[in-house]
Formats: sequence, C-alpha cells, structure tokens
Amino acid sequence: MIKPLEWLMSRFSVDMGIDLGTANTLVAVRDRGIVLDEPSVVAVQAGTKKVLLDGNAVGDAAIEYIGRTPPKFQAIRPMKSGVIADFEITEKMLRYFIRKVQPSRHFVKPQVVIAVPWGITPVEKRAVIGSAERAGARRVYLIDEPTAAALGAQIPVHEPQGHMVVDIGGGTSEVAVISLANVVEAVCLRVAGDDFNDAIAHYIRAKYNLLIGEITSERLKIAAASAMPLEEELEVEIRGRDSLTGLPRRAIVTSIDLREALSEPIRKILDAIKSVLERTPPELSADLVQTGITMCGGGSLLRGLPELIERETELPTRIASNPLEAVARGTGIFLEGLDLYSRFLEGGDDAV
Repeated sequence: MIKPLEWLMSRFSVDMGIDLGTANTLVAVRDRGIVLDEPSVVAVQAGTKKVLLDGNAVGDAAIEYIGRTPPKFQAIRPMKSGVIADFEITEKMLRYFIRKVQPSRHFVKPQVVIAVPWGITPVEKRAVIGSAERAGARRVYLIDEPTAAALGAQIPVHEPQGHMVVDIGGGTSEVAVISLANVVEAVCLRVAGDDFNDAIAHYIRAKYNLLIGEITSERLKIAAASAMPLEEELEVEIRGRDSLTGLPRRAIVTSIDLREALSEPIRKILDAIKSVLERTPPELSADLVQTGITMCGGGSLLRGLPELIERETELPTRIASNPLEAVARGTGIFLEGLDLYSRFLEGGDDAV
C-alpha cells in the first residue's frame, strides 16, 4: 500500500513509466500519456564516455550519427537484447530523458516504472534499478514487458482467463500467456527487429555483393519486407558499397528477396509461440481459442506476420492499437494504479 507521505510526494513530482527498449525509449507520464519517444542511442567521443553536444547527443540528436561518424566519434546503443550492455552510458541516457520530461524546477525526484524483458536475472534487474536511481529516480519499480504490453493493449489481465501476447521489439520478442495479472507461461526470445535488420544486411551482401548499414536495413524492412507473399510484390532501390570493388553502387531489391532473408528469424518466433502454447494449461488453452493472440511492438507491423501466425497456430491474431506504444502505455497504467498493482511489481520496497 502506498504510504501517505509517498502519495504527497507524488503530487509534486512528474512520475513516469519507461519502456527502456533496445531500439527506442518511450516515456509515459500520468494524465499526459506518451510524452517522449526517441532512439536509445548516445553519441560519444571514441574511447571515452563523454557525450557529445555538451551531454545532449542522445536520442533524436544522436541517431544520425549511426554509421556516419568519423573515427573520433562513436554512436552507441547501450541496450542490447533488452538489457543493459553499457551501464554508464545507459545511466547518462536515462538522466537525459528524465530531465527532459521533468524540468529542473521540480524539487521532488520522480517515481519510475520500467518495463524489462520477462525472465531477466536478478543481477540484470538490480542493474536497471541502480541505473535509474543514479539517473535521478526517487523510487524504481520493474514490470515485465508482456504484462505491460497486455495492459497497454487494453487486455483485461485481471480476469481468470487466458490471453496470449506476442511483443516483438528491437532486441527481444516476448511470448506470454497471462491470466489473473500474472505470466503463466512465457519465452523471452533474443530474436527481434534488430535481427531482422541483420538478416537483411547479410542476405544483401551474399546475393548482391553489396554492403549496407543498419539504417538502410531498417528502411528496407519498412519499405518492402513481408512474412507472406504479397498480391503485388515490391521493389526498392538501395545504395551501399560493393564488397568486391569497394566502390559505391546501387541495386534493386524485391520483397521476395526480403521474405527469404527473414525466413529464419520469423521461423524462430513461430517456434517460440508454439512452444508456449504446448506448455499452456488446458483450461487456458481453451480460452485462447476465443481470446486469441495480441501482437505488440514494431515487429508486429511486418507485412503478413499476423496472418502467418494465425495460419500456423489456428488462433485469431490481431495487432494492438498503436503497437509501438503498448508497453509504454502499460507502464503508465501501472503508474496510475501503484496502490492496486504494487503486489505485481518488481523492484523498490514493493518487490514481489
């Protein structure tokens, strides 16, 4: 239960929920919804932890540095596969985002709810909590991403009924069956959007002898990639460096190429979904025939992926409204009902 002093302090702070993602960080604030959505990228001087632009080369200000920096600069993604890969840079990134959302005129530090991948280790959880506290949080709670995504997708998680959530983010894919606000069965698969980009880049190099960067792979995925054949296949012109001559050149890539490139990571996600379904208790499996699968995260927007999952599982499959924001909205819902939800949270004094 939230103490009176804690409630009073919350009136004078900008408490926030954070989806600390591998690709993007989203922040939700009570009564304001999503107030920040920026890349989880920090630009630093190479060989140091000094952030460029007087400490402001973070998020939107840093994304254009990726793949374009001279040797003395470096663009870093401090999150990898949904967990912290660089503690110091993550702390600086969090501090920047927290200060951007809560201006310095607020004297009370914020309470923060952070979504983390299901099944991460206690050491990884403590690392997230410690980084957030050092970045300026008064109190930190952790919530697993499947539960946050389900709340953000407006799934009635508190009912004694099974619901499946598939959240395909940048670094991880979360597959979970939820009932009574708890994860019953789940898999955290470290195959997601970034792996889609890597698979595309490797395929383009193997077939076209063309080297492309991370940003080009991402744009190519959005423009033409699909999980199933399209009524009208797409073509996209790309530019990169010839792996044989070393010279810049162009190539035409089709949606058929991209579908072949993504076949392996998509198959791994399908196998993860089936493995969770196979372990789900019979009564909850019966519920899923009606409630189906809800998809969240940027990966859910891949053309034909919901239809492919529905065909493979024979369960109704839908994409949540604003799937990219589902987890962040879920952290905001938890934040607004901390007294109600505290027994489901992890971290701080209310750890389960």
